[in-house]
Amino acid sequence: MYQELLSTLGLNSYFLRFWQCASDFWRGPSAWKIWTLNVFLIVVVFLGLLTQYRLNVWNRDFFNALERRDGTAIGEQALVFVPLALSSIALAILGVWGRMTTQRKWREWLSRRLIEQWLVNEGYRRHTLLIDDHQTPEYRIAEDARVATDAPVDFAVGLLTALLSALTFINVLWNVGGDLDINAFGRHLNFPGYLVIAAIAYATLTTAGMLVIGRRLVRVFEGKNQAEAELRRSAARIRENALQDNNAGDRKELQASLEHVIARWRDLCWQLMQTTLISHGSFLLAPGVALTLCAPKYLAGTMSLGEVTQAAAAFVIVQAAFNWLVDNYPRFADWVSSANRVGSLLISLDELDRQPRTLDAATGISVTEDHTSAVR
Repeated sequence: MYQELLSTLGLNSYFLRFWQCASDFWRGPSAWKIWTLNVFLIVVVFLGLLTQYRLNVWNRDFFNALERRDGTAIGEQALVFVPLALSSIALAILGVWGRMTTQRKWREWLSRRLIEQWLVNEGYRRHTLLIDDHQTPEYRIAEDARVATDAPVDFAVGLLTALLSALTFINVLWNVGGDLDINAFGRHLNFPGYLVIAAIAYATLTTAGMLVIGRRLVRVFEGKNQAEAELRRSAARIRENALQDNNAGDRKELQASLEHVIARWRDLCWQLMQTTLISHGSFLLAPGVALTLCAPKYLAGTMSLGEVTQAAAAFVIVQAAFNWLVDNYPRFADWVSSANRVGSLLISLDELDRQPRTLDAATGISVTEDHTSAVR
């Protein structure tokens, strides 16, 4: 079961090698600087959550004033909204700066590490000649390293925000929603914290649906990225052989690579259509589900209009927090794919480093112990 889950998520030896290398960024002698920046990011997340909670309370007060047709209270709430909105905007801007600064520093560190290992002892030349690798290490250093370091930062901030939001607004749902009493079949039924139960059940169903539908997504992203790399390699070969007349085989390979890319994009399109069915459907249905669940208490006079809108907004926030995986699964799959490709490059370079090299003075050929040769 555990191995199947790891396989579904695409976590393998390539990913572990990537993380072994990339995680050194957080343990180096200057790591305290980036950790300080991350403490700042955490503070921004907490302040953003506080602002979101105050906006939720404002939502209740505004609609209660609207229900009472109280013009004075509506004007007061409009004035309260301005600093809340400005605070939310400022915190969002600071959050973007903190996240992108962390991503930029991490990408720079990892790219430098990859470049150094690729260039040491003419590794780039030996890698090309000794290893039958069509996945262009240049692309892995330039693009896959970017994706592999961008996504974890966004995931960490997003997951922290989701957890804190869930804890905060579950409390709102429990207090505002209260219990639901139903008389059915001659019996009195009581459901304590029914909005909380409904939000958890709703999120569980959508998350399970995403895991089932998106189980192939990591492999599809890996296939698409590999096909793109092979297309670039085929195009580069034609450029390198431009002075040769007999390049019909290269052109045929280029056409085949293009067809392979289009086929992989078709597979990706089909997978994303299925995941969009879950994510977008969940996003659209959540407010309607929340309002429908609140309607009986509003009609019974035990919940005000402001409390209905407050509970509905809290329900959407809670289910969005629980559905964090649903919303991020396609990007998670893309990240794992890029991390695997970086890890694959690192493993192939590790193998080159383990092969002793001797130089044939007469031929200028660098020979490994397994009798494979490369031009030095």
